[in-house]
Amino acid sequence: MTEGDPYYSTYITNIVFNSFFCYTTIMLNIITIHALRKTSSLPKNLKILLLSLAVSDLGVGLLCQPLYIARMVVNLVPNAENSNTHIVLFYMVGQLLSYVSFFGVTALTVDRFLAIHLHLRYQELVTHKRVVAVVISIWVFSAFLSFLSLTEKLGWLTVNQVTLSAVFASIEVSCLITSALLYCKIYLAVRYHANQIHALQIQQEAQNGEMANAARLRKSAIGTFYVYLVFLACYLPNICGYFAIMIFGMTSLSTTVWVLLPYAMTLVFLNSSLNPLIYCWNMRHIRHAVLDILRKMLPSHN
Repeated sequence: MTEGDPYYSTYITNIVFNSFFCYTTIMLNIITIHALRKTSSLPKNLKILLLSLAVSDLGVGLLCQPLYIARMVVNLVPNAENSNTHIVLFYMVGQLLSYVSFFGVTALTVDRFLAIHLHLRYQELVTHKRVVAVVISIWVFSAFLSFLSLTEKLGWLTVNQVTLSAVFASIEVSCLITSALLYCKIYLAVRYHANQIHALQIQQEAQNGEMANAARLRKSAIGTFYVYLVFLACYLPNICGYFAIMIFGMTSLSTTVWVLLPYAMTLVFLNSSLNPLIYCWNMRHIRHAVLDILRKMLPSHN
């Protein structure tokens, strides 16, 4: 590939971006995982779901981004050895972590929805063991979807890329729509509870307990809602790419779309760097744990 090629500047730009964000993704998520493990005041179920999401984000920095960089570097080098090993590994790991993130964000939404709607029954029905089982199921099912993509790439499965793109896009859109609908229900429930608490002005003690519990649920719901919003913004261009492949086919895509697709993938990877920042910004307990870790890591000037 030469400098006159329309993809040359695209590859160079994405190599630079991913090289930088690869480091930030790894460091931010290592700190976040350590902070989550230290934060005892965070609800156990929420902690497990956030840990799963943070581990998948760490995997993006450790595996996906280096493989993606290698893929683009090989494309830039003239007469490079024609080996697709790094491409196969990238798609396999990328699909795995992508679906863990999709299902993980959806599971976070469902968890906050149940916490608000079930009230006291939440602890009885949504147990720690069940949440762990859900997280394990998410990773296993994501590995299965990743294996489907791998078999297509290796030619073991007689399904074309357009069909797989349709399947994957349908799963992703279903997760996003489900989360959006549940957050609408969460918003209505939180507003209803706030009105109820306001009406209990006379019962001061009960009001204080209800207000404290409602405030905790509201803050955790808002925190996971921001995770969903940023996730949606980062993944939506890539989903649009799936639909473009599904509608027009691989060979009919314009040069402009092919130039934009690497940027869409880089935006997906950027989400893994942004998630830890959202946790720290919106979740006070995690923020305090992260600051405590940073104070111990950085040299003291006193």
